[in-house]
Amino acid sequence: MAPKTPPPKVPTVAETLKHPAYPTAIWNLEPDRKGLVPVAEGRGGPLNISWEIHGAGPIKLFFIMGLGGLKSAWQRQTLNFGHERRDQYSVLLLDNRGMGDSDKPLMRYSTSEMARDVAEVLAHPSVGWLPSFPLPSQVERTLHVVGISMGGMIAQELAALIPNAISSLSLVCTAAAIENTTTWAENMAQRASLLLPKTVDRSVADTARQIFSHEWLNQLDDVHLPDPKTTPKCGPPLTPSSRTSPVDDSSSSSSTGPAYLKFDTNAQRFVAQEMHKRLDTSGRFGLKGFLLQMIAAGWHHKSPAQLADMADRVGRERILVMHGTEDGMISVPHGRKLIEYIRPGKGMILEGMGHAPLVERWEWFNRVVEEQCNLGERLDGRRA
Repeated sequence: MAPKTPPPKVPTVAETLKHPAYPTAIWNLEPDRKGLVPVAEGRGGPLNISWEIHGAGPIKLFFIMGLGGLKSAWQRQTLNFGHERRDQYSVLLLDNRGMGDSDKPLMRYSTSEMARDVAEVLAHPSVGWLPSFPLPSQVERTLHVVGISMGGMIAQELAALIPNAISSLSLVCTAAAIENTTTWAENMAQRASLLLPKTVDRSVADTARQIFSHEWLNQLDDVHLPDPKTTPKCGPPLTPSSRTSPVDDSSSSSSTGPAYLKFDTNAQRFVAQEMHKRLDTSGRFGLKGFLLQMIAAGWHHKSPAQLADMADRVGRERILVMHGTEDGMISVPHGRKLIEYIRPGKGMILEGMGHAPLVERWEWFNRVVEEQCNLGERLDGRRA
């Protein structure tokens, strides 16, 4: 029998907090517009949803984050589309209810209600990406929607609500419903692990190994960094505690502030970003919101008939479904079923890919998103 491969080494929190790159892990990408939209009037609200738009281009690209994620989790995509190519793209980001700068009411969350939150944000005059919600009978297809994990579940619900407004739809590492795809013993062990108290080091390391392929975690930090001197609308790094004031670095000779730095490995960059979120003193990440979102994701359910109807109305040629064989959060059989139910124009099962291609395969992922946008723009007659 071949020896069992040891799990990848994940740097400790203490090591990471002392790393010179730690203060620069979250990029100060300045939005063109931002605000709060009150939503859910008559649905348990009103509650405020925080949004940002980066870029001023004609292609409207909307990213929906998954469980426990903040707007900054999309920073590799925000940099690429909303800053380096800001004349081509406008990128909309938001914090789902329960997270970030959005309200965190104590109530039952569901992916269908969160999709309505999203639709109301899109139709609000301050955003203006939909003429109204509910939609008028005639509407232009202008939205390129990308949803990952729970965000992909919200994207399914959103597509069912506003199918005629969607130019392209990308469902990433998500599911029609969460099902048990392991043995009884494995399932019980996984459930028990959720209840066991853990140190922060153990919690962060376990999360890293579930989200990312183990090979990628061990590799050198592969990120493409912004440069405050040359990247449009990119400020110097902010202090982790406030996220509002530049890092004090008197050794920097640049008037724009210190540079963004690399970590030793991909795993360490993840630990740093996770600790920025967990150590945030303004309450942007908390257990209450996380659990309420987890309930929403756990109860998400779209039947084969519902997904087929959604795909008919959006147009299957506009839809991409992708999943990785090394996804430790939502196992690959979920992706295979979603492809079977939707029969999308493009269904991709990627060997060796984990749960977050926006991070571990960011360069390739950005190209795929660009291809989806180009496809939708061509289908809608805005591009030859």
